[in-house]
Amino acid sequence: MKGILGRKLGMTQVFAADGSVVPVTVIEATPSVVLQKKDEANDGYEAIQLGFADKREKLANKPETGHAKKANTAPKRFIREIRGADLASVEVGQELKVDIFAEGEFVDVTGISKGKGTAGAIKRWGMSRGPMAHGSKYHRGNGSLATIRDANRVPKGKKMHGRLGAETITVQNLEVVKVDTERNVLLIKGSVPGPKNAYLKIRASVKK
Repeated sequence: MKGILGRKLGMTQVFAADGSVVPVTVIEATPSVVLQKKDEANDGYEAIQLGFADKREKLANKPETGHAKKANTAPKRFIREIRGADLASVEVGQELKVDIFAEGEFVDVTGISKGKGTAGAIKRWGMSRGPMAHGSKYHRGNGSLATIRDANRVPKGKKMHGRLGAETITVQNLEVVKVDTERNVLLIKGSVPGPKNAYLKIRASVKK
């Protein structure tokens, strides 16, 4: 298992060899620094902790600053772990670049989806609306909340209005279309979670 951290710059399109148009997401993946190696003996599992995007020391607290100094680097804004990585192949303080991936490989991308605030049941869950005639009295309502068996309570997990988005989402099996080592950029086919400038975790696909 291998992975890197990055930042979503937006989407564009490239042309394949056969002339077809391929929609791609542009991800800036400047070198991620290995901040810590976690093993079975000390932590109960194996993983490498990566840091991305420098943070000014003025904005970092003492634990963050001390943790970064062990890897001889600056405090980081975005820190994530890659489980199942080969601990013997990396060292604390090492920089991982986009060249760990190659064109044609498949990756899983994890990020936080766009937050859309409070939404109704129709937008949030795709429910059907009622008749829009004037005498209907029921247009975009939530419908019945209780059940026939127990009319005194709303069952747990009922699909209702509430917060939409701002959730951790992983999109699997995305193809790496191009690796630009000079600009530290990955072009990945398809869309990934989050708005522009969102932080992302890119790791090798677990299914392919």
